[in-house]
Amino acid sequence: MPAKLSLPRICVALGFRQPEELHQHAARLLDNGESFLEVRLDYLPDPAAGIAVIHELTERNPGVRVLATCRREPNHGFFRGPVEQQVAILGDAIRAGAQCVDLEIESAEVDPAGAAVLRRTARLIVSYHNFESTPAMPQVLRRVSKIPADVYKIVTTARKHSDNLRVLALLKEKAAVPLVVMAMGEIGFPSRVLSPARSGLYTYAAPDSHEGTAPGQVTSHQLRNLYRLEKLTRGAKVYGVIADPVRHSISPQVHNRAFQSKRLDAVYLPLLVPAPQLRDFVQFARELPLAGFSVTTPHKQRILRYLDYVEPMARRLGAVNTVWRKAGKWRGANTDAAAVTGPLSRRLTLAKARILVAGTGGAARSAAAALVECGAQVSLTGRSAEHVAQLVRASGATPLSRQDAEAGSFDAVIHATTVGMFPHGDGCFFERRIPADLVFDMVYNPLETALLRRAREEGKTIITGLEMFIEQAVQQFEIWTGDSAPRPAMEKAALEALGA
Repeated sequence: MPAKLSLPRICVALGFRQPEELHQHAARLLDNGESFLEVRLDYLPDPAAGIAVIHELTERNPGVRVLATCRREPNHGFFRGPVEQQVAILGDAIRAGAQCVDLEIESAEVDPAGAAVLRRTARLIVSYHNFESTPAMPQVLRRVSKIPADVYKIVTTARKHSDNLRVLALLKEKAAVPLVVMAMGEIGFPSRVLSPARSGLYTYAAPDSHEGTAPGQVTSHQLRNLYRLEKLTRGAKVYGVIADPVRHSISPQVHNRAFQSKRLDAVYLPLLVPAPQLRDFVQFARELPLAGFSVTTPHKQRILRYLDYVEPMARRLGAVNTVWRKAGKWRGANTDAAAVTGPLSRRLTLAKARILVAGTGGAARSAAAALVECGAQVSLTGRSAEHVAQLVRASGATPLSRQDAEAGSFDAVIHATTVGMFPHGDGCFFERRIPADLVFDMVYNPLETALLRRAREEGKTIITGLEMFIEQAVQQFEIWTGDSAPRPAMEKAALEALGA
């Protein structure tokens, strides 16, 4: 039996087709301070070449922990040899310096004696993978527990957010040895981040954003510096943003930087929630539990039915972008409205101001209703006359065709459509003429849209979508924490996320 081995919370998985590439990435990671690497020998046409890499890495870096894996093709790996050869390769990896080996349960069941031999000189991880779903977890644990091991690794695929609950619940079981548990896929991301804080032994990361070995992996740099995985405790408060899609959101960068700036034991996650799965997500939010979350497309209206209390402005708008838990009840607010009126009121008097709002979605609805309430003369235009009519009835604004809107004259224009949003940054809603000298574009990615670029070139005053974004994010932070928001830190994080 090998000596007790303590492991870092983050294991970087390396799967490359060429040994030179494997060595290059491993060396770079070690130079950057990583200390726990998984070497996927099955990725290499000749696993023996990977054994040589392991030997060189461990010889030159005595403190590195190497986990060797040679997953067979029937179990979603690339190694085509028999189980006996797989076990022999892992034995060679141990002799080359690997302190841990991963043997999938299917192989361990075929050759339990071989698994026992591996365990004599290294830490044996017996692993279960399900690339389709998240089955009944206690049965899976019972299955892997039949093979004596030092760690049991159980990885499933999350199809809905409640799958994260089922995976994390496994950490409450009285297992004989430490567990590594997580769910793959974008929806399973919460389990990847939260598992180590809830007694999971470690989680997996990719060496960079394009070279993960499993769906849903993010880089070790993101886990460590963005989500602060190594510092989270079991009691960390969990927040997030729900959307579909959600990958483009810069909210995790902004709110996590705010938590870090205030030294809060909290984390903010991107939460992919397809529209049909909102009810399941609410169950997840209650049971995890989430302390609060941001709401964006397509959930701002649908979320209202699941809330215990909705603030008056959000109720009038029929849309919520901020949810939090208070005394066990879910409360909802809309910070979009104030995030529109705030930047505008710093540049003009809203009462009786003539303002054109372009758009018919939730953001346009919030802007129009808030401005009408401030006494502005609001006109609405959009690509769909039917949708404009619906929004006019809800907000009290005046409808305009796109042609009349471009021909008109206003004190300010607010653009609230997706035209010009990344990755289609060349689009501009106003094709011929921008009908105001103050131009407010709610799109924040890219930072300078085609509309704002035109407006700036024409000498107009501009308000970026980033200013609005920071305004509502500051209000969200203060609602959730009861503390003043670190606005400069949040602004800096947003600019970094946008590459500015």
